[in-house]
Amino acid sequence: MKPAARMAAIEPFHVMELMARAKALEAQGRDIIHMEVGEPDFPTPQTIIDAAQRFIAGGQVFYTHALGLPQLREAIAGFYATRYGVSVDPARIVVTAGASGALMLALGALISPGDEWLLTDPGYPCNRHFVRLLEGVPRSLDVDTKTNFQPTVEKVGAGWTANTKGLVVASPNNPIGTLIEPGQLVQLWQAVQSRGGALIVDEIYHGLTYGTDARTALEVSDEIIVINSFSKYFGMTGWRLGWLVVPPHMVRDVEKLAQNLYIAPSTPAQYAALAAFAPETLAILEERRAAFRARRDLLLPGLRKLGFRIDAEPQGAFYIYADIGKLDEDSFELAGKLIEHAGVACTPGLDFGSNAPARHMRFAYTVAAKKIAEGLTRLERYFSA
Repeated sequence: MKPAARMAAIEPFHVMELMARAKALEAQGRDIIHMEVGEPDFPTPQTIIDAAQRFIAGGQVFYTHALGLPQLREAIAGFYATRYGVSVDPARIVVTAGASGALMLALGALISPGDEWLLTDPGYPCNRHFVRLLEGVPRSLDVDTKTNFQPTVEKVGAGWTANTKGLVVASPNNPIGTLIEPGQLVQLWQAVQSRGGALIVDEIYHGLTYGTDARTALEVSDEIIVINSFSKYFGMTGWRLGWLVVPPHMVRDVEKLAQNLYIAPSTPAQYAALAAFAPETLAILEERRAAFRARRDLLLPGLRKLGFRIDAEPQGAFYIYADIGKLDEDSFELAGKLIEHAGVACTPGLDFGSNAPARHMRFAYTVAAKKIAEGLTRLERYFSA
């Protein structure tokens, strides 16, 4: 059997190869500091665990509606009202199997074979792979320090063709952590809308911003499609739960896809997530946000001192995207050397696109400050050897 032609364009996470090596070294007794994984190291808040345990103990663990538990959809709508001051009809909210499931539903409802979608480069790699899986054509918009690693109206206009159907952006973004300013988002929406296209905004790192609170794209228009997740700010990565907000006319199509792709999101995870918006849970999450900010403020100057160039300081998420030009010529090779000789794991730019990947490396501050400090010490020792 031959694989489908599309598989040639769907790449693996290259960092997984490095992670496998790191695990092999750990099995030999080596200590590796992991700054490559985009997963919070904090445990799920106990309030959420307690809610899940209470539900499971009842034994009534059955399917929910394909669009999600009604109580949870209402709770998410309430969160938009209290956090952002935005009124969102719960009927437009779709609970999904993680943010990846949300993106697949949104793109699946919109892409026809041959449709082009504009995606930022560097950017989250699954976005382009999902477009290709659905027989669409991903088109890269190169972004850099000049635009704070976010797209501009000019770039969108230059990249748009007769076959372009939409634009996917993220704020804060991965791998850089920069935000799209509210006025800039309005301009992007106007540029997309005037061309008859769709705009998808990834907001999965909302809640993890530092010195500012992110504004949701739903303030701009009900026609913008928004993706969010319980993984990052809420610390529920392994629960695999996210949500999608769509215009009313898309709800039925998204529902049909959800029914066919996964029937319904995890029922225990949904009942657990009902506790995510409780005041006592949010207090825990805000403490963690402060901890992430302290980690960023430790790692950022530490990397600069070592010779990494960082022009775009992260405003959110938990990543630093660093230019390695003064230290090495190839970030993938350097990442391998750092695992072997410094005991520090990080992600090479190769995973985030084709826009100068060899010159960039992502560091995730998803480990305790003590480990970050030790990691910086190890890096200093390596580069000064």
